[in-house]
Amino acid sequence: MRIAIAAIGRMKKGPESELVARYLDRARAGGKPLALTGFDVLESTESRASSAAARKDEEMRTLKSALPDGVVVTLDEHGKSLGSMALTRELSRWRDDGRPAVSFVIGGADGLHPDLIAESDLTLSFSPLTWPHQMVRIMLAEQLYRATTILSGHPYHRE
Repeated sequence: MRIAIAAIGRMKKGPESELVARYLDRARAGGKPLALTGFDVLESTESRASSAAARKDEEMRTLKSALPDGVVVTLDEHGKSLGSMALTRELSRWRDDGRPAVSFVIGGADGLHPDLIAESDLTLSFSPLTWPHQMVRIMLAEQLYRATTILSGHPYHRE
């Protein structure tokens, strides 16, 4: 099953993008024997529309056109809070159900369009706090790596 992170905005070179790359490289290596592949980041440019509603609409269309067929997980502070083990169980279930891909979707500065959230298979929250997009990518990349270690029995994750 292919794993993708679809995000509005591009990360600049620096320690944040290096950390995302490091976790995703680890996830790729650990995911191969688990039938988890890709761990790609699909970046789309931010909309320049004049209103927040118009920006969300344009960004939703851009994101939807980039997503592979499969499970869509939107990230939003109002979403469901899952622990690492629960997220890993979801990934494992989707893989075992033969789902071709899981896309984790991170919105722009205005957030995600409500229609995209409503259409998603799961809306995930890392906290009720609002996080910078760079931090969300880092946390998501780490959780994806953590999921591969949990599934493989590696001692990285501790309960």
